Amino acid sequence: MDIHKVGSDTTVLADSLEVPGVGHIPVNAYVLTAKEPVVVDTGLSLSERDFLATLSTVIDLDDVRWIWLTHPDRDHTGGIFDLLAAAPEAKVVTTFGGAGIMSTERPLPMNRVYFLNPGQSMDVGDRTLDAFRPPLFDNPVTVGFYDEKTRICFSSDCFGGPMPTAELAESGHANDLKPEELRRTQLLWATIDSPWIHLVDPAKYRATIEPLREMNPEIVLSTHLPPAVRMTDLMLETITMAPDSDPFVGPDQAALEQMLASFEPGGMPAAT
Repeated sequence: MDIHKVGSDTTVLADSLEVPGVGHIPVNAYVLTAKEPVVVDTGLSLSERDFLATLSTVIDLDDVRWIWLTHPDRDHTGGIFDLLAAAPEAKVVTTFGGAGIMSTERPLPMNRVYFLNPGQSMDVGDRTLDAFRPPLFDNPVTVGFYDEKTRICFSSDCFGGPMPTAELAESGHANDLKPEELRRTQLLWATIDSPWIHLVDPAKYRATIEPLREMNPEIVLSTHLPPAVRMTDLMLETITMAPDSDPFVGPDQAALEQMLASFEPGGMPAAT
């Protein structure tokens, strides 16, 4: 994992996963050092990842007051229960549906939960965080937020895009890609992560982008994209194109067998 600052009081805890044929998918969590510090998502649910050890290099865990769970998919919840145990004053910001989904694996302690719906706001001591539903999402309970003080938008999965290398996924910026490269990878991600985009009324979908345009964040922080600084107009234009992009079709069994065969010496499948 790579740790770096974005702006004056936001830290990126950057990880990634390689998906053959797709690229290196960034998996970011964030720390917002507000008066009441906020941890945004808690990393991958993989045994070799020690999210708390990484987080503790950025903030004293006793100081964490809020854990903003943008949605309860496994690439967002890796360290959540360990963090709740290590940060006794922290509460999980989620929705009724988010808490319900978490309960199918391990229930959140309800006295440690704070329900916040899109359209509502919360005060974290020195700023207000405005909750909203991003235009693109893969989980129906997704809630991102806008930090009015820093003009940073935390967009969850929306605006994601696989990167060509792990270094760029974890240590780079979206600005490192040429505009056409960024557009291509973000449209790929949109069709993988939000396949429903090809089934909805395009005009109704595009209307959901307008609140973000009015918000006009200076920095966009997605779970699955390196930080994007002063690129909002370009990225909004890109996701506006998502309904017209080609649907993603993943590898079938024949492609899987060919892939497995390529892993063997000489490109031959293993003997059975």
